[in-house]
Amino acid sequence: MLHEMKVSGLTIDPSSNAPIVILKSIQGDHALPIWIGILEATAIATELEKVSFARPMTHDLFKNFIDMLKISISRVEVCDLKDNTFFAQIYFSFDNQSYNMDARPSDAIALALRAGCPIFVDDTVLQKSKRLDGEPEAWDKSEQGLKWKDYLEKLSPDDFGKYKM
Repeated sequence: MLHEMKVSGLTIDPSSNAPIVILKSIQGDHALPIWIGILEATAIATELEKVSFARPMTHDLFKNFIDMLKISISRVEVCDLKDNTFFAQIYFSFDNQSYNMDARPSDAIALALRAGCPIFVDDTVLQKSKRLDGEPEAWDKSEQGLKWKDYLEKLSPDDFGKYKM
């Protein structure tokens, strides 16, 4: 069974400093936290806050591309959870044919927000997520990764208007 969800918000895991996107069911009381990368969290946050840039960012570029080709995204689905890794599918139609493709949940969610399409979570994912016992996937711990993490954590919404893209 599929549960329609919405992005309830973003938060930071206090033990790992990893971003978490929180999905909550539209009907019912299901919630699903998904640990994601800092750049993907930024892509979701900017769309939730309706921050616009002078130049398109990656997910905006992809949305512009599919709009130009007249591809219609019908839904995204968080469809599986294996070894503490979530999997998603993007369902779309083009030229009167239906397709689906594999995606990371964070990318699927960022695209769903831009396309205005529903987000679904499979019931088995909700059941499996209740039994998670591992640590969330860690961010890039290299020196350069830590510099990016520090920079992005210090950004505020006001900073987005300062730079030409």
